[in-house]
This record gives sequence, C-alpha cells and structure tokens, in this order.
Amino acid sequence: MEIAVNVRFLLPGDKLEGIGRFTYETLRHLVQQHPEHTFHFLFDRAYDPRYIFGSNVVPHVLSPPARHPVLWVAWFEGAVARWLRRHRPAVFLSPDGYTTLRTRVPRVTVLHDLAFEHFPQDVDRLTLRYYQFFTPRFAQASARLVAVSDATRQDIVRTYGIPAGKISVVYNAADAQFRPQPAAEQQATRDRYSAGKPYFLFVGALQPRKNLINLLRAFDQFKQQTQAPTKLLVVGRTAWKAGPIFDVYREMQFRHDVHLTGRVTDEELVQLYAAAYATAYVPYFEGFGIPIIEAQACGSPVITSNCSSMPEVAGGAAQLVDPFRAESIADGLRALYQQEEWRQELIARGFRNVQRFSWEQSATALWQVLETVSASR
Repeated sequence: MEIAVNVRFLLPGDKLEGIGRFTYETLRHLVQQHPEHTFHFLFDRAYDPRYIFGSNVVPHVLSPPARHPVLWVAWFEGAVARWLRRHRPAVFLSPDGYTTLRTRVPRVTVLHDLAFEHFPQDVDRLTLRYYQFFTPRFAQASARLVAVSDATRQDIVRTYGIPAGKISVVYNAADAQFRPQPAAEQQATRDRYSAGKPYFLFVGALQPRKNLINLLRAFDQFKQQTQAPTKLLVVGRTAWKAGPIFDVYREMQFRHDVHLTGRVTDEELVQLYAAAYATAYVPYFEGFGIPIIEAQACGSPVITSNCSSMPEVAGGAAQLVDPFRAESIADGLRALYQQEEWRQELIARGFRNVQRFSWEQSATALWQVLETVSASR
C-alpha cells in the first residue's frame, strides 16, 4: 500500500512539541511495524534525515514552506493536491489537523483540539479565519477522523455534527525516556534550577490557553498563605500573545521565586519533571495534555484542570482544580505542599495511570484506521 503523509511538523532540530511529537512517534512505529508498505513523507522544507525512519519511507519536499495562513492554502490546496493527483496513493494521512479539499484520495485527518472554536480571542485574526473556514470542511471531507482524546471526539461531534462512528480515538503517550531519576540527580537538578529548593513545574508554550496568568497569580497567593520556600519553574518557549503573561509576572510579589527557563532539551525536561515537588499544568482547554503523563511517568505528582480532556488523561491520578479561578489553583498547590501522604498517593496513582498509554498502542490504533479507509475504497 502507498500511504502519503503530511509531515510539516517534523521540524529540523529539537523543536517537536505536542503535534510534532504525535507525528514523530506514531509514524516511527508505523514505518517499523509495516515494512511491506511505502510511506511518502510530504515535507514543506528541507528535512532532518533522522525523520526517514526506514527504507520504506520516500521523502518529498513540496514548496512553498507552509508557515502562514496564505501559504497553508498554497501548500495544501496547491502543492499537496497536485502531488496526490499525480501519485494517487491509497490514503492521505494528515496528523496535524490540516488536509486538502482538492483531492479524491481518501483522507485520514487527526484533529487535536477545537480550541479556536471556544476561545477565538486566543488566535490572531487571519489564522482564525483559516481555521473557521477550513477545519469544518476538512472534517466533513475526510473519510475518517482521529481525535487524541474522547473529550476531543465528543467536541467534534457537538461542534461540527460529525457522526461519532466516523471518529476514532488515538491517544498520545509519554516517551520511554520519561522515568524517575535517582535522588542524587534530583538534588543536582534542584541545585541547578531552584537554588536547591523544592519547586512546582509548569511545562508548555507561553500562550493564552496554557493559563500562565492564573498560575502565576495562584503561586503568589500560595506564597502569601504558606511562606514556603518553594519556587515555580516555567519551562517552554514564548509563543503567541504572551505579552499579558509577562505583565502579570512583572507585577508579582514573589516574582523572584519564579524562574522562566525557556525551552530545554528532552534530557533536561526529564530531570526537571523527576525533581519537581509537583507539576502544575492548568490550561483551560486541551486536546490531550502530554505534560500530565510525562510528569506522572517521572514520578511527579500532578495538579491539573478539572475540564476539557485533562481529567480523562489524568485518570484519577491528579489534584484537579478550576483553571478559571486562581484561588482554586492556589488551593491545589497548598494541598500538595501540606499533605505529603496525599502527594505520595498521587505519585503511586500516576505510575499506574501512565500504563494506559503507549506509542506502540497508538500506532496500532492509527494503522487500523488507515486499513479501514483503504479497504473501503
């Protein structure tokens, strides 16, 4: 079988985030599990050779680089559509929520979330127009949809009226490198990042939906209430509309106890999770929320939101809070700080919860969708 795949999110260098990680891990396993089939990887720029996962991968670079709404149209409705018309693969898989409307090739499209439908103010105007016009059309035109959580699946059904039977759930997972670290290494990490003090950890891009504003306000309240020596580490790149986050940061009473690390390597991230007193990940909307299970796999107890996909992913192994109320987040921070027995219970539950997820299982589930679509041609 000839399978075409949109791999725009396999970026050169160590730049993989949520969608990129899903793309990387599922395709790596699919290619290795099915050497009898050919995978045509469609890149929009020069690619890193490490993404050619096997001899059954054929790379293609299609222009222009699709990093702007106008160029998204040019790439998907132009370059990709022309390539599909010439090569006629059995199926076109798009792991990033985008596809093309100008093809008769059956499409499998992975929708990670519909956050823009619920929080349009978090997206710039031109990007929002693209999403609102194309995403419902992509959903209708695809032979099958894949959602990364049941919460996302239900959201697609409610928002776009897509039959539930057309949508499969394929979860994310934590990579094998996310695991506990020895006590001495944990202390070395605290010495390096938090002056040897315990710290709460946030991991994610600095953008509105990640809810850093309420987390920063909650941390200030926590410090006022407890006078604890605990720090807050914020790990992630500065993304879009981050200005208000830095405004709140500059106004904090305890901002000197907050360390903005920027992006770190995967190896450093493992160390940061493993040495954290707890991971505080409280977006107000998520399609999945990979940091929840990465933290649990490393032995970090998790504080997360009581809405969207996060309770589903946390699996009863997290302190749930209301992300829209800084007071609720502060209560969650204080609960773990003051109740060591509960903190240890969440660590144990977290180890059990992550057993539900693996990239091998995810790749197998995705392959079943591809086979179903191919067989129905």
